[in-house]
Amino acid sequence: MSYEQARDELDSVVRRLEAGGLTLKESLALWERGESLAATCEQWLEGARAKLAVAMEERGQGGESGEDTPF
Repeated sequence: MSYEQARDELDSVVRRLEAGGLTLKESLALWERGESLAATCEQWLEGARAKLAVAMEERGQGGESGEDTPF
């Protein structure tokens, strides 16, 4: 499941829970689904953060090595 799919479904779950009118069993099932979707989103975001950190580190190391200096 993509990040966008998980995020959109999580949004739908939250809206349904906030609207109320559900049985306890339905509410618990939705809550559990929401927790699972939130974990999926967090995994995607952590992966993106890690990739960004690596890219920034590589870029920073390149700039510090003096590659841009004319000497």
